[in-house]
Amino acid sequence: MSNALAPPDSGLEAALRRVIGEPARVLVRAIDRAAYASDASVYRLVPQAVAQPKSEAEVRGLFALSQERGVPMTFRTAGTSLSGQAVSDGVLVDLSKHWSSVEVLDDGARVRVQPGVIGGHVNAILRRWERRIGPDPASIDTCMMGGILANNSSGMCCGVRENAYQTLDSLRCILPNGLTIDTADPEAGAQLLAGAPAVYHGLLDLKRRIEGDPELTARIRRKYRIKNTMGYSLNAFLDHERPEQILAHLLIGSEGTLAFIAEAVLRTLPEHRLQRTALLLFRSAADAFAAVAPFERSGVRAIEFMDDACLRTARTYGLLDLPVETGPGTAALLVEYQCATVDELAALRAAETAVLASLDLLAPARFTEEPAERAALWKMRKGLIPTVGAMKRSGEAVLIEDVAFPLPRLPAATAELQELFVRHGYGNAILFGHAKDGNLHFVLTQSFNDAAEIARFEGFLAALAELVIRHEGSLKAEHGTGRNMAPFVEAEWGSTAMAVMREIKALLDPHGLLNPGVVINADPRAHVKHLKDLPTVDPEVDRCIECGFCEPACPSRRLTLTPRQRITVRREMVRQERLEPSEDHEILEELRRDFQYAGIDTCAGDGMCSTACPVKIDTGKLIKRLRGEQHEPRARRAAGRIARHLGAVERLARLAVRTGHLAERLIGVKAVQSLTRTAGKVLGRRLPVWSAAIPRVPRVPHPPAPSPIPSQPPGEGEKDRAEAVYVPSCMTRILGQPRGEERSLSETLRILADRAGVPLGTPSSSGQCCGLPFGSKGFTAAHAETLDRLVQYLWKESGEGRLPIVLDASSCLHSILTSGALLGEESQRRLGALRLVDAVRFVHDTLLPRLDVRRQELRVALHPTCAARHMGLVEEMRRIAERCATTVEVPVNLTCCAMAGDRGLLFPELNASAVAPEAAEVLAGEFDRCYSNNLTCEIGMTQATGREYVSLVYLVDAATRRLTPAPSPIALPAPGRGAPPPVPSR
Repeated sequence: MSNALAPPDSGLEAALRRVIGEPARVLVRAIDRAAYASDASVYRLVPQAVAQPKSEAEVRGLFALSQERGVPMTFRTAGTSLSGQAVSDGVLVDLSKHWSSVEVLDDGARVRVQPGVIGGHVNAILRRWERRIGPDPASIDTCMMGGILANNSSGMCCGVRENAYQTLDSLRCILPNGLTIDTADPEAGAQLLAGAPAVYHGLLDLKRRIEGDPELTARIRRKYRIKNTMGYSLNAFLDHERPEQILAHLLIGSEGTLAFIAEAVLRTLPEHRLQRTALLLFRSAADAFAAVAPFERSGVRAIEFMDDACLRTARTYGLLDLPVETGPGTAALLVEYQCATVDELAALRAAETAVLASLDLLAPARFTEEPAERAALWKMRKGLIPTVGAMKRSGEAVLIEDVAFPLPRLPAATAELQELFVRHGYGNAILFGHAKDGNLHFVLTQSFNDAAEIARFEGFLAALAELVIRHEGSLKAEHGTGRNMAPFVEAEWGSTAMAVMREIKALLDPHGLLNPGVVINADPRAHVKHLKDLPTVDPEVDRCIECGFCEPACPSRRLTLTPRQRITVRREMVRQERLEPSEDHEILEELRRDFQYAGIDTCAGDGMCSTACPVKIDTGKLIKRLRGEQHEPRARRAAGRIARHLGAVERLARLAVRTGHLAERLIGVKAVQSLTRTAGKVLGRRLPVWSAAIPRVPRVPHPPAPSPIPSQPPGEGEKDRAEAVYVPSCMTRILGQPRGEERSLSETLRILADRAGVPLGTPSSSGQCCGLPFGSKGFTAAHAETLDRLVQYLWKESGEGRLPIVLDASSCLHSILTSGALLGEESQRRLGALRLVDAVRFVHDTLLPRLDVRRQELRVALHPTCAARHMGLVEEMRRIAERCATTVEVPVNLTCCAMAGDRGLLFPELNASAVAPEAAEVLAGEFDRCYSNNLTCEIGMTQATGREYVSLVYLVDAATRRLTPAPSPIALPAPGRGAPPPVPSR
């Protein structure tokens, strides 16, 4: 059975290792095959092996092996396919790891891409030329170019004129016989004739026959006036003359069933820098559709339809706040104008006003040009699919279908669709889509756990096919045929066109081994086979529909597992646990053993997966809980003792760091690394590996002479002189002295406050910690105890919340703000009353406006940490840097450094893997300085790049330095102690 996890074929494994240059790029373990058994569709097929080629030569070797052994082969990039195109029970070829090259050509007019680069990443690179690619699917920040090309993806705005097919300039491909063709080469046709004469002549013969059949020609033209990805791109025979160009355009939308697309050159389009967006509410879907044509004539680029179920769903998950109540039958249009100049925008505003005057809206229209408001509207629209998935019952899958109709038929077809949902028991379905293209998506939940449910699903799809074909529509507008619509291709296209498609498949893939069952499938019930069951596993992640949106944000994605794969492996464990006691449970034990490292140890737990997930599933929370469950009572008691004696632990840590630096000077950094690595292995990876990136222990500067602040009510005495209280993090106190800087971070921040004339309280914070180190390791009780103690300390030192508290570690602040549930009621109240301020925001809002800034002639790279992105600090970091340096860049490949406190030192390979693309970009950028906003992350970036990263505070210091000494700041006394002794001012 192809969705059962059977032992691997040792002969196939050996053959693959002969083709692939490194054994590590041939994955046959149960955990790897389970991880790749799912895509974003409702289908599941367990591959016999996963191969990760790096070169065209290896791909040619895989083709030869496939044909020699008769084993099917499927290419996969992001695995966000919604129709089952990216799963296989043969060899799955993963292109997401080593095929991510992007080359900008002709000053941005064209771009060369490999299949493993994310579409949104290509647009980010093109942005400096104010260009973009044409396809704009909702998943563009997750899906990769291989899928965009192979599925002929479109999206919100591109319609049928700006998709991959229409913007293709040239394509480099490898045919199953090993022949490589680059259609940009003037000799490509001759090469095709010499290397594959049957293909060359066969394509020309098909072209002559199609053009000689007026009825078929007319049908093809009619089918591509609307969005259509059902079957092969037969329009290639009418749009192009030369066989190599016909071939190239046939491969667009072929879903990896005909050849391998090694790279493509696309013509780019202007980026519309100015946008104006509104969500318009209508009393009925008919009213909404009636507004589509007037808006399109006015110059609107995007018109997204949403039914009342969409609006309810978005409100449920806090993605939408409406000015009025909506009821059954209401609908909405998300409308956006886009242009390049202010004059164009003014003209569009006038056209918009004229359209609005003719509409009867449920609430007054409100257009916005504010980026954050626009982003929130699009996030709501793009998050509809996973959001519905989150509302499913445990064990249900999510079905996402995608149809298109000629615009005159759209209102009637929509009403019939909604009736169809009710008739087949899908009352929870939502309906939305690209209204100006007649393209509708619908999402519904469906269990595949029993025969009756599968029969209901089968009946619904049959009725859907009849409805769409009757309205002369497309059963797949932009998601690709896949295996769930393959049985309906002939019904939609007719027998003549179907015969042509079968000939195309036989011509290019005569052995039928390339992604079999997709696009062409003789089994009339293929769409109800290999269906994915979703067993209940963990409450933190049971809502997951395996869409894959989380994967680009995951730091371990190139090393071990992604969040989606962690969930799919956990689900596979449950499947294995269901086996009868008499059955072999060896695979289950293997999964459990391998999941420790791949799933638990190498999860950074940074929560970045939740930022990409529309329903905020944080797989890191699950992993932290699993870590906690692994701790024995003895370990929990030890964690509690450490939490109660953090002052002593801090002193020991400072001593350990000093010892490490001393050993480094005596025997060299490599020797110290080797010693700590060996010791760590003996201790089960519990000892961090020494790194040349570890900063020095700072001097323990006594705060300058203060006027003691007596215990008295807020608003009285010397405490009024302080504008804020600065509390350095425990890591800043332990190793807050960068190797290349004269002063520690805490000294530098205090001097900046002096310079700005901002009185800053600096109490002693020895022994205080937010508890994040305990929380990340699953010691929940120790985390709660430490956090509670910190809250009481901050409450006292801030004058019971009167003064803002500046924290210099973004990760600590984020942890404090998100861990309040661990506290008792009174501590939660106090935490809520505290004004906690990140040092970046403090510098941006309070210090920088009062400082004399002299911009430095520097090229600066910024690494906003995960916490900075969680808390919305990225733009503030950028603005600070741009005030202080001439050139500032946030790398396109920005990611999580995977340090996660000490995890990047316990598992240095995690840090190296996570940062590799960003490191390459930074090193190629020839930056003068590199800055971040969290000490452990700065260590991680330094370790991964070899360039020293320090706090952004140091850049501000360099740009505001002056010769005359600044007045000393106010210091608060340590709790329970008198004022510390004075030191000379600097």
